Amino acid sequence: MPQFIERPVVVEAAGNKPKQIEEFVGRVNTGDDAISIARMVSPGGWVEPAQTPDFRETTVVLKGTLQVETREGMFEVKTGQGIILEPGEWVRYSTPGAEGAEYIAVCTPAFSPDTVHRDEAS
Repeated sequence: MPQFIERPVVVEAAGNKPKQIEEFVGRVNTGDDAISIARMVSPGGWVEPAQTPDFRETTVVLKGTLQVETREGMFEVKTGQGIILEPGEWVRYSTPGAEGAEYIAVCTPAFSPDTVHRDEAS
């Protein structure tokens, strides 16, 4: 049976500046623990604490540039591009450019504050 999602739920974000997270599917909006799908809008100069999540995160940038720092290097993910990070990979997301970024994040299993494992020192 189809499950219509009338609107996303805004959830609290981590980082040095306000970032908008609209969860369409996930633990908060639909009670789904297998997958989360959220639209993110990050302002220019935003930086999130580093994390080593237990979930796979697939990100597609709709507008702007998302900077993705990993142990393997720095990636500039621009409009129309995407990146996939596997569970257990250390990562820090940011939007250092003035325009910020708008992007979709898909996490499997669904995002959870208990499984993101943020670095306290970053």
